[in-house]
Amino acid sequence: MVSLPTPLQEISHELLEKRAIKLYVKRDDLIHPEIMGNKWRKLKHNLKAIRDQNLESIITMGGAYSNHIAATAAAAAEHHLKSVGIIRGNELNKESNQTLRAAHAKGMELCFVDRKTFREWRENPAMLKTKYSNHYFLPEGGTNELAIEGCTEILSEIDQEFDVVVAPIGTGGTFAGILKSALQEQKVIGVSSLKGNFIHEEVSTLLKNHSISNPNYEIMDAYHFGGYGKTNQKLIDFINWFKENFGISLDPIYTGKSFFAVWDMIKSHKFEKNLRIVLLHTGGLQGIEGFNRKNENIIQ
Repeated sequence: MVSLPTPLQEISHELLEKRAIKLYVKRDDLIHPEIMGNKWRKLKHNLKAIRDQNLESIITMGGAYSNHIAATAAAAAEHHLKSVGIIRGNELNKESNQTLRAAHAKGMELCFVDRKTFREWRENPAMLKTKYSNHYFLPEGGTNELAIEGCTEILSEIDQEFDVVVAPIGTGGTFAGILKSALQEQKVIGVSSLKGNFIHEEVSTLLKNHSISNPNYEIMDAYHFGGYGKTNQKLIDFINWFKENFGISLDPIYTGKSFFAVWDMIKSHKFEKNLRIVLLHTGGLQGIEGFNRKNENIIQ
């Protein structure tokens, strides 16, 4: 069911012609119907580690609409592993939204905890590892050394020369993997989906911890639309416009924001002419159904 390498789709539009910019989308949303995008990349080497350690179960953490939770549940089911998801919000249950229903349907045991407990376990995973000692632990978002290694393989599939690659940032693992594998002359731009300039320090720490020293990067923190999971009509209109014009669906949490950022920067003349830009589509489309149920089918 895995389809690799994923295609590189060129986007044609009069704005791009006017600005003499070549724009491509790396379609990692087409890797796998359920374990799509950066989630498949992050899980690839971790699943091998689970087999090598002869473990039979995974435990991980995430929020109510977590792409990582949905992907981990699907991957565990496909590899005949048990899975446990620690979910932020003890007011939730397995029927709260499509993401949680799908994870439960794949056999994931869902454990709903209050935000204080979730934060304590996230910041001190040893507590969780003690509680679930026979499980393979994946942090929230799935970012660890093996996940970053998986994401270093993205750029190797691109046989087109390019100057800039853009990826959304959540926990930073995908961004780190791309930066680690980028050529010195290729600029890497990360678009944060999180509100606040703290993301700069978090990414800097992540890069330092994983000995990634490439300095040719920039983090955009002004396109969060209010914070993680937050949207407005301007973003939704862009997502629908992009699909109508180019046939590519975007999720409102990550790819919608990163694609909006690049298009806005092109319109605002913030990119110089004659650049070749690659936009990474990290998937996340499973969340659209739940988002639409909550927001009256506003994403087409």
